Amino acid sequence: MKGIVFTEFLEMVETVYGLETVDNIIEKCELPSQGVYTAVGTYDFNEMVGLIQGLTEEVGVPANDLIYAFGQYLFEGLVKTHPEVIKSYKSPLGLLHAIEDHIHVHVLKLYPDAELPTFKILENTDQSLTMVYQSSRGLYRMAHGLIEKTFENFGKKAKVSYELLKEDGTEVKFDIVQYG
Repeated sequence: MKGIVFTEFLEMVETVYGLETVDNIIEKCELPSQGVYTAVGTYDFNEMVGLIQGLTEEVGVPANDLIYAFGQYLFEGLVKTHPEVIKSYKSPLGLLHAIEDHIHVHVLKLYPDAELPTFKILENTDQSLTMVYQSSRGLYRMAHGLIEKTFENFGKKAKVSYELLKEDGTEVKFDIVQYG
């Protein structure tokens, strides 16, 4: 997993729960990296799993809720880091429709060894989008947070629902309807 995900996650933890919480979860997790990450580095996904579990134990918030909140936080970090990507779209649905063919292409130019989820578009209209998220990591709640923050960024509202196509969350169908 790319280091930018780790650095953004730890920044979120510090912002929301404080530096002491960051130190506590890193210490308890006994990470091979010792919790030292660079944005361009690549780290074992299991370290992220450990950090999420450690944070859940530390603050008493369910892991899926933390992953969702992180997706929302990560969107803000990506906007700051790569505003040109977001600004090239006129609508949140346009941006979401372009994840696979444009956004991920851009990401792979920056991070050629990134292991990205795939998004298959099933249906696309002016006001709705249905797509299937697939990833061996099962971080669909992060995708959910990113999707909802996309609409907020554009000043729009949407109803986002999802259905687990595989119980472990590695394949999830998202139904997105924009309104307002």
